[in-house]
Amino acid sequence: MKLTPIGPAALVLALSAATLSACGGGGGGGGAGGTDAPADYVDGATFTLGLSSDPGNLDPLMGAGSALFAVTQFAYDPLVSVDGKTGEIGSQLATDWTVDDTTVSLTLADDITCADGADLTATDVADSLNFVADPENQSPFLGTFLPVGAKAKGDDATGTVTLTLASPSPFVLNGLGSLPIVCPSGMDDRSSLAKATSGTGPYELTEAAPGDHYTYTLREGYTWGPGGAGTDQKGLPAQVVVKVVENETTAANLLLSGGLNAAQIAGPDGDRLEKSGLSAAETTGLVGEQWYNHADGRVTSDPDVRMALTQALDLSELADVVTSGRGGPATTLAVNEPVACPGDSVSGALPAHDPDAAASLLDAAGWQEGGDGVRTKDGQRLEVTFLYQNNLGSSGDAAAELAVQQWKAIGVDATAKSQNETTLTGTIFGAGDWDVAWVSLNVGSPDQLVPFLSGPAAPDGTNFSAIDDDDYQAGVDQAMGMTGTDSCDTWLDAEALLVQKADIVPFANNTVRTFAKDAEFETPGQLVPLSIRMVAK
Repeated sequence: MKLTPIGPAALVLALSAATLSACGGGGGGGGAGGTDAPADYVDGATFTLGLSSDPGNLDPLMGAGSALFAVTQFAYDPLVSVDGKTGEIGSQLATDWTVDDTTVSLTLADDITCADGADLTATDVADSLNFVADPENQSPFLGTFLPVGAKAKGDDATGTVTLTLASPSPFVLNGLGSLPIVCPSGMDDRSSLAKATSGTGPYELTEAAPGDHYTYTLREGYTWGPGGAGTDQKGLPAQVVVKVVENETTAANLLLSGGLNAAQIAGPDGDRLEKSGLSAAETTGLVGEQWYNHADGRVTSDPDVRMALTQALDLSELADVVTSGRGGPATTLAVNEPVACPGDSVSGALPAHDPDAAASLLDAAGWQEGGDGVRTKDGQRLEVTFLYQNNLGSSGDAAAELAVQQWKAIGVDATAKSQNETTLTGTIFGAGDWDVAWVSLNVGSPDQLVPFLSGPAAPDGTNFSAIDDDDYQAGVDQAMGMTGTDSCDTWLDAEALLVQKADIVPFANNTVRTFAKDAEFETPGQLVPLSIRMVAK
């Protein structure tokens, strides 16, 4: 699951997806991964990727932020791959797989090695899966990429991993396609994973300078990428430098000067990059998603307050501002391509803009107008702490200011605070001081959102908003007993129930652009390391 660079992935505050190749600067013809490499692909180069937030602790199984998810792709592999255009399951660590009701069997490719030279066995894979499956470890991927109650067992003689589920799971392979597998050295010493890597991926972390950059070096002899892709392809960078650039305008300037080869630009800076001749991978991502803190003791624990705060907002206007006029209304809660359940669970359920109704609802709930324009109840002022992520750029700042004005008009004293992904994630998952947050979780299938919309509240679980909705849970229970896309209508109906009650307020999709300079790449969900091709300047 991704909370987003447009959002948090993520939660996964997940990086928004893009599904087509991009080339910039002196980029030549031919797509990444083609059988005939263009003559202007160059070997031995360095690819520099800009991220708007530092990934923090690098343990790939213990964080749901999009920055961490982005860097994880370089050093770790999942069991299977998911085609970014068709949604078809393909090989990666596993070359064969079957799903039979509650039993998933996967056969590993031959001769897989970890970056430290150790062989990866079926038992090692099972150990990694069982770590996530153990609730005591509190991995945010339990229930997101791995079904709750799953148990794994490895047979080293046959190279087979058997995953036994507690109940059928409609999109279990999709989840496994996003779950990184950790090698034995990392499993034995998890503290080592904070600033180092222990994976089978095509790159290995060789330098970590938290807050500034992370350097990954290409591995030789890697042959088990998606569809059998390896690191012997012409144009793959010898090194990848992931540079932390929090300011979007600075990232745009570095793209133009050649200081970056790739960066996701959400705001108006993208327009000048486009006019300069840089091309970009584009996709639809959920960029406007409003969450309320339902926890006891917060003013937003009151459903009347949540509904009033929602009715006070002109969500169409907010969508236009936050996307700089490039986006539109939200449609579903799971929009990462390839979308498992296309449809619209939002437009018919979203509460209408009605400030008068919002004011009346607060009146009825006992929140009386004060002399300074701020409502009070039993001596308590109607104050809300409103957090939003800094990677929305200047358009995010403008949209946040507009929301505060519209809340002020109905007597709410809202304080807006822009935070980077690491700080924002720490606040909401740490049961910190917040009432409203704009956090966009971008995932591909609706089952991946269940731990964020139900179950144990943060800090004991990933349900950071502390949502407790019996109707949604009933829909989840029904959908989980169905097969694949047969469950989609049930999933969308369950989502609509949350939106109708203003338990969660998705309000904007956008065309998210990942710009490129002197490089080509593909980014279905996350940037695909083996798709990168360096182009002669």
